[in-house]
Amino acid sequence: MDLREKKTKRSIHNAFLELRAKKPLERITIKELTELAEISKATFYLHYKDIYDLSETLQQEVISNVLTSVSNIEHIKTSPPNFTRELFYSFLTHEHLIDILFSGAQASILPTSVEKAIKETYFSLSPELKNNALANIQLTYQILGGYYAYSQNRKRFGDEFTIDMIDTITRKLT
Repeated sequence: MDLREKKTKRSIHNAFLELRAKKPLERITIKELTELAEISKATFYLHYKDIYDLSETLQQEVISNVLTSVSNIEHIKTSPPNFTRELFYSFLTHEHLIDILFSGAQASILPTSVEKAIKETYFSLSPELKNNALANIQLTYQILGGYYAYSQNRKRFGDEFTIDMIDTITRKLT
């Protein structure tokens, strides 16, 4: 990708994030995005099919960055409490983008996508557990339950305390 293309994409992304921070995805128009990014509609369509394609691209980047921030995703199997702690610190590290990109109707995309990616890794390490009900339910509970417990309580009780409590609960499960 050449420098001009990088600048154009950065301009599109920044304009989108600015608009998305103020309004739901469904209310953002290509016209207002391209005006803010100072590009033509044709330029936008060279890079993305529509506003949803752009949103999904940015969401996937955040999901990938969250998972990459976890030092060893295999810890989900060998040390679930440590894995959970790392995962929630990763959410905290990417908080600004998560709050913008995964708000409103998009809120469930992050935890379900993270759960899917973690399960893929877990079951690639232990394929014999792929159809095991207990393994599947425990992972879903740990990932989705932990995520919603974190997101619903972090502002009230603080990030560190909430992560500590989720860690305590996860230790009791293992």
